[in-house]
Amino acid sequence: MAHIDYYFVAISPWAYLAGNRLEQLAAKHGATITYKPADFARVFAGTGGKMLNERHPARQDYRLQELRRAQVKTGLPLNIHPAHFPANPAPASYAIIAAQAAGGGDVGALVQNVLRACWAEDKHIADDAVIRDCLSRAGFDPGLADTGLLSGAMTYEANAEEAINKGAFGSPFYIVDGSEKFWGQDRLDDLDAYLAGNL
Repeated sequence: MAHIDYYFVAISPWAYLAGNRLEQLAAKHGATITYKPADFARVFAGTGGKMLNERHPARQDYRLQELRRAQVKTGLPLNIHPAHFPANPAPASYAIIAAQAAGGGDVGALVQNVLRACWAEDKHIADDAVIRDCLSRAGFDPGLADTGLLSGAMTYEANAEEAINKGAFGSPFYIVDGSEKFWGQDRLDDLDAYLAGNL
């Protein structure tokens, strides 16, 4: 059985545009997933990348065009200029980490709820009420937003260090069985083919 480590930042539009395809592929191929929200400021710094506001205007402009095209291709609702972006992804990431550890709900749905809150619902993902709502709708105790903050912060930083050490450098990033790497939601077809043994 294949295992997928999924590294992402909880405010990534590209992770949002993956929708639930990762979960569908995992179910199709009998694979398991570990969700690893990470501090991508550290990941970028450790792998030669730059935060969005540090990139050349030409790269920023191209990103907006790609987002528009990706939205059309996926059919997912997307506001390319959301009301609360950038926002601190750490509190939502801590909640995702706590929920995964606690169990009892759907972690994939929780991740999608957080991403959708920013990119389709114009909500502030660092707001406690928004995080609690995302948890509740994914079948988790909303009180997880208030527990495990220290361990969540430690795991969040550890995920960033692990991402750097394993060669992940963007969001979303999928690593199968510790070695086969796929960067971006537009590589999910390749991930599908790999899990099927065709790539």
